[in-house]
Amino acid sequence: MIGAGFMVAMVTALELSTGRYGVVGTPLLAVAVLVVCAQHVRYLRQAMGGIGRGEHRVVEHLATFGVALVALAYASTRVEVPMAWYLLSAAVIAHVVTTTPAVSRWPLVAVGTLLVVLAGGVLWSGDLLGSLVMPVVLVIGFVIGEAVQLWFWDAVLKLDQARQTSEALAVAEERLRFAADLHDIQGHHLQAIALKGELIARLIGRDDDLARTHADEVAELARTALKETRDVVQGYRRASLGTEITNAVGVLRAAGIETAVTGDAADVPPPLQPLFGALVREGTTNVLRHSRARRCAVAVDVGEGQVSVRVRNDGVRPDEPVGSSGEAGAGLAGLRERFATVGGLVEAAVSGVDGFELVGRVRT
Repeated sequence: MIGAGFMVAMVTALELSTGRYGVVGTPLLAVAVLVVCAQHVRYLRQAMGGIGRGEHRVVEHLATFGVALVALAYASTRVEVPMAWYLLSAAVIAHVVTTTPAVSRWPLVAVGTLLVVLAGGVLWSGDLLGSLVMPVVLVIGFVIGEAVQLWFWDAVLKLDQARQTSEALAVAEERLRFAADLHDIQGHHLQAIALKGELIARLIGRDDDLARTHADEVAELARTALKETRDVVQGYRRASLGTEITNAVGVLRAAGIETAVTGDAADVPPPLQPLFGALVREGTTNVLRHSRARRCAVAVDVGEGQVSVRVRNDGVRPDEPVGSSGEAGAGLAGLRERFATVGGLVEAAVSGVDGFELVGRVRT
């Protein structure tokens, strides 16, 4: 469509440069071209929705194009073979046809072509080729050309919609999987805990030793449920390192902590991104819970044979222990265990006078 409009504009400009249209015809032709080009832009916007889906303002379009074509016809009476007339007429018909419903599309082609041929026969009756064959060829060519381009555009739109639908379905399926896993784990353990709790209540005063045994089993069930829930969450939350850094920066800055990031998270190998993402989360938690930091820096370093991520802040509090005190799988201890599974290590230590540094390293 853009190519067709450009071709029409170029040919018409060449026609104007010949000076064949005279003092009156030249400005009339220029006005006709401007009107048609303006409507062409509007049709392009409408056609982006697909063939036949445009906003149908028939009276407005016909009136506008009619004025333009009348001016064009008058301007073209001074030439033997008015290419501008044929090209612009064909472009007008093609634009109208490709933005109308399929029911009225081909009748419009026939009527439009007939009108152009009749006008050509009246105004340029001496040229049979120009008044009969040329408009038919140009109209059909323009209509087919624009229809093919719009068909391709429709295909692109449908593919994009299919991609978005596929992504939405994938997200929904993952949420359902996560919900099902969580339900299975929590449902089984909570039901067992509830039953044992009722049993313990009945045993108290009758068999205290057996009640204590069941109480120990309840505690073990609770620990198992907590561990399995964490395993599910860790497997579900697979955000990239870049996403984790972006989230950390947003949270820290919202807390009034000046945050700087160096290095490119995209350079970290994909299998290691969730691991280093967990380190950034832990570092951010430490900054918010265990420091009076005013500044924080996150540095990503991907060198030869090693990847390291460093989270440093300037707010060490002497009354707080180094790092968080979570159980395995949650605090620094769990982070060290996860890094150890890939041959890496985690270091947490005071740096300088009031700085604290959390560093994770993995050899590649």
